[in-house]
Amino acid sequence: MTLQQINYAITISECGSMNKAAERLGTTQPTLTSAVRELEKEIGTEIFLRTHKGAVPTAEGAEFLKSVSQLYRQYELVCEKYIDRDMKRKFSVSTQHYSFAVSAFIETVKQFDTLEFEFAIRETETLKIIADVGELRSEIGVLYISNFNRKPITKLLEENELVFNELIKCPAYVYMWKGHPLAGKSSIGLAELEPYPCLSFVQEGANAYLFAEEILSENVYPRMIKATDRAAMGELMKGLNGYTLCSGILCEELNGSDYVVVPFREDSDNRNSIMEIGYIRKKHGSLSEIGERYVEELVKSLERNAEDHS
Repeated sequence: MTLQQINYAITISECGSMNKAAERLGTTQPTLTSAVRELEKEIGTEIFLRTHKGAVPTAEGAEFLKSVSQLYRQYELVCEKYIDRDMKRKFSVSTQHYSFAVSAFIETVKQFDTLEFEFAIRETETLKIIADVGELRSEIGVLYISNFNRKPITKLLEENELVFNELIKCPAYVYMWKGHPLAGKSSIGLAELEPYPCLSFVQEGANAYLFAEEILSENVYPRMIKATDRAAMGELMKGLNGYTLCSGILCEELNGSDYVVVPFREDSDNRNSIMEIGYIRKKHGSLSEIGERYVEELVKSLERNAEDHS
């Protein structure tokens, strides 16, 4: 098994086809096909199914790719540090849709030369955040844990050799635009919210509700609309008087002044809950200089914006 074979297999998986992978790698499809067949023969496992739609990893192939992706990323990191000094060093963050996490990222990037570093931030689904950090696509992931999702998330973190570091605890708030009929209230209960659509970020996979980005996802919401990004969520709030349930931490320089948060009022059937917001990282090893700086900026952003909306 060679690093080149591993790189070929990873690229095929990312591109979804031999042709696209060959184009990205600057080689030919027969070369890729031959390399992958030799690799499959060596490990005794079929990595890809060749279909009319492209190359699709088998179950065993997906597990193999997950393992070697971590290995190959470690190799890239060593090359960046000791060999390819002219290459840009990389720093990536994967996060739930938190404006304070984006604000912290901006402040971190300002402290480094973008000619020397390649930065990336991914606002994505909870399971993808865990996978990104587990497979070293991102150094840090930002998400929350509550009593409702603690068990499944903790299990996934352990499987990926990740550790969760808590930064702040927050009760639930109702997040809506300032023109919403309920925006002026001192607190809001679920019964008052029934006429309005509850907004939620899309989560793929089985038992997706366990990995919801919104707090109190275990409750039943008769009107539900899914979205994939913060911009769409904001337009749905304005256009449909939608709302979502969140930590109450808003970053006004990014969110603007058109949105408000109102404390969620619990009742006997719908209790409030606590969001433990923090970051995940690999259990073994230390954060890079940029990673440490990003965590510092996360703390500052949370403190600044939590005070603004406390």
